[in-house]
Formats: sequence, C-alpha cells, structure tokens
Amino acid sequence: MSTGVSTSTDKIIVDRSRSHRNKAVSKAVRQTRERLQSGHASNSVFDRDVLRMYIASMLQGATIMPLFVVITTALGVYFTQETQLLFWALLTLTCHAGNILLARRARRQEITSESARKWRRLLLLGQFLVGCCWAVFALQECDTCEPSSFILYKGATLLIALSVTAMSNFMLTPAVLVAFAPAVVALGVKSGLSRDLLEISLTGLFTTTLVFFNYISDRLFKSNLKILSYQSEKDDLIAELEVAKSMSDEARRRAEEANLAKSRFLASMSHELRTPLNAILGFSEVMSAEVMGPLANPTYKEYAGDIHRSGQHLLDLINEILDLSRIEAGKYELSEEAISLLDITEDCIGMVQLRARAKNIAISDQFERQLPAIWADEKSMRQVVLNLLSNAVKFTPQGGEIHVKVGWTAGGGQYISIKDNGPGIPEEEIPVVLSAFGQGSIAIKSAEQGTGLGLPIVQAILAKHDGQFLLKSKLREGTEVIAILPAKRVLQSLPAVEEAQAVARKRKSFA
Repeated sequence: MSTGVSTSTDKIIVDRSRSHRNKAVSKAVRQTRERLQSGHASNSVFDRDVLRMYIASMLQGATIMPLFVVITTALGVYFTQETQLLFWALLTLTCHAGNILLARRARRQEITSESARKWRRLLLLGQFLVGCCWAVFALQECDTCEPSSFILYKGATLLIALSVTAMSNFMLTPAVLVAFAPAVVALGVKSGLSRDLLEISLTGLFTTTLVFFNYISDRLFKSNLKILSYQSEKDDLIAELEVAKSMSDEARRRAEEANLAKSRFLASMSHELRTPLNAILGFSEVMSAEVMGPLANPTYKEYAGDIHRSGQHLLDLINEILDLSRIEAGKYELSEEAISLLDITEDCIGMVQLRARAKNIAISDQFERQLPAIWADEKSMRQVVLNLLSNAVKFTPQGGEIHVKVGWTAGGGQYISIKDNGPGIPEEEIPVVLSAFGQGSIAIKSAEQGTGLGLPIVQAILAKHDGQFLLKSKLREGTEVIAILPAKRVLQSLPAVEEAQAVARKRKSFA
C-alpha cells in the first residue's frame, strides 16, 4: 500500500547563464575545483595561512624561551661561577627579542603571496641567529667544574631548548634544523678536537634527537596543512552551496510569482470566462430541447446536444480551475458554520447513487453516530465529499463496491474515508494524480474523462480548514482516500441549561 501527499509546483526556466551577483564566491568555487582537480593541496593561500599561524604561535609563547634562558644561566652561574654565561644569555635574549619584534611587525602588515616568501626568509634568518647563540653555548667550557657534570649540564640544556623550539616552530619548516644545525656543528667540532668520549656521545645523542624532532615537526606540519586544506575545501563547498541555494531561491521566487500571477488572473477572469459560456449553454439547450419549435433537420438537434454537453463539461472545468485559482490566490473565503459531516456525507451518497446503480456498484456505509457538529464551510465540505465519491464511482468497475466511513480520529478530530475496489494507482503515479491536471495511466484507460482537478481542490479546501488529505492505493486492489478535520474544528456539545422558573410579576394596583 502506497501513500501520497501533494507536492505540485509550477515549472519555469531559470537562466543559469546570468552572472551571479557574488563574483567573489564564484571565483573561490572555481579556484577550489581547479586545486582539487590538480591534486596540489599547498598554494600561496595556504602559505599565508601557515605563516600567520606560526607568527601567532610564536607571539603566544614569546616568554617561554627567555624564561628558560634566564633559569639556565642562573643555575650555570650559581654552580660554575662562570661569568661568560651572562654574556651568552644577553646575546641570546637580544636575538630572541629581535625575532619577537620581527613577528609583531609581520602581524601588523598584510601578508600577500609575494611578501610571504620574504617574511619566511626573515623569520628563518632570525631562527638561525638564535641557533648561532646555542652554538656558542655548546662551545662553552668550565675550568673549575668537573668535565662530566658540565657536559651533562650542556646536554640537558640543549635537549630542552631543542624540544621547546620543535614544539613551537613546527609551522615554519625547516626552522628546527636551521636553529640547531649550528649547535650540532659546534658540538662536532668540539668533540673532534677534544676526542672526549662524553663529548662524542653528547654530539651523537643531540644529532639523533635533532633528526627525531625534525621528523616530528614535519609530521605535525603536514597534519596542520591537511587540516587547512580540509577547512578550505569545506569553506569553498559552503560557498558553492550558497550559490546553488541562491539559484534555487531565485527559481522558487519566480515560480511563486508566476503561480500567484496565474491564480490572480484566473480568479479575476471568472465573470469574463463564464458569461459567453452561459450564453452558449442556454442557446444550445433551447435548440436541443426544441423550445422555440422543432428543427427541420434532426442532425442539427444532435449537434446542439453535443454543443450543450461539451459546453457543460467546459463550464465544470472552468469552475474547478477558478475554485483552485481562488484558493491559491488567497481569495477563497470560507463561510463557516456548525455543520454535520454525517448529514453532508449522506446527501452526497444520494447524489451519486443514481450513477452507481447504473454501473451496478454497491455503496455501503459505516458511520459513528452521535458525532458532534464541526465548524466548517458547508459548501466546501460538500464539494470535498462529492468529489471523492464521484471519483470512486468513476473509477470503480461494473459490479464493484464502495465503502464509506465517517468517525473519530485518534486525535479527537473527524474523518471521512472512501474506499473502492477499482484498478488502483501505481506508486510512482501517485504524485502525478495529486498534482493539478494529473491523471494516472490506468485511470485514463478505464475511466470516464475528467479534468484532473478534483483532488487538488480537495487538498486545497482541507488545507484551508487546517485538515489533512491522505491517498492510499495498491495496484489492482483499489484506492482509499481519507479527509481529516482537526480536533479544533469539532464543536463540543454543551450541557443543557436548566430553565429558571418564571417569576410571576406583581401587578400594580391603582385602586
């Protein structure tokens, strides 16, 4: 069993060749597509982003390295009494301060594709100068200290400095190598000259650690670059979705305007469409009934009858079009009053009973009695029930059955259900049947000619009443249609008011 709901809209042509207002968005979309097709994730845009991220990270951790240098120098001077460490600390802090000032200057300026390379070279140069300071530290000697203790002090200091630099400068490749390659060279020269086992071990350990941290920094850099790539692709896809959404909104707006203009036109043309047709119907009926006298040629009488039947069919079509157009244009006003859904259903069954008997169709009913009245437009609800019953009679074959139910819904509303054992509707054709002028393939072959507007009018009227329309059908088994009115339309019966006893009025005496 398949269920359908109406989603009919007018189709119009959208001019996609018209240039979009947001040219920047379109340009970004084109660049993204070209980058994705070429397979290159890194470009000048990413270079600028990476440089900005490095500058921000460097400025946020600007106090970490100076604090470490001060602590290291204080400990070294306290334990070794070597004052040359103070000059090294002053030199290192000066170079580090120069790097911070350079980063702040770069942050204040707009970094372009051309200037990004220049700033990158300057920042790497600053890291190299700091690395030269660490090379000077690696060459330090202490005549008053035990050699193994001072080597251990230097090694621990260099390893901590290397780890801090690697974690804070991985967004600037190859900052780690540039900053500590001079220290490796200094350690290698010193160990080569001294041929001390501890110096050689420190050189090997520090070199291995530098290679390891350089590898980690490279992996972190690539991970962040991939995140930037995904972020850029996401932003560009959002931009493309905005372009598609704007085109969809424009198409919807045009469709709504065209549909509203059509509805307003048809609603306002009701008099102009009906007046000449009424004249045609009147004169053709007079001629076919030979009211003014017999026609000499019987063929003319037959033609007049054909004209009258065709005109009546056209009038019905115009009336349905106008009803639907008035609803869509917002000119369909409900004349609401307290009505009985049971009474309306029984009246409509009586109206189609003659046609049903002609096709030997049995109409059975199952009504829940004592239903309270509903607040609705009687004419509209009668049109809903009559349209649904007429469709059932129209599509039910000879000797078929139609079952009508009226009762309560689970939510406290009221419903009418009409079920037949006709040919049914294929599932893929239900949206067509529910659209204006839509008819299913089996219905066209087996039923009488119709306008295809009955169900759209039913849906529109129920929507005006805040109701719901359901269509359930299964091929070669039949169709069931259900019209539902909400609980707020049901008038709750009030208890009878006890009549107060009449108080006898006292007559005034004038005697």
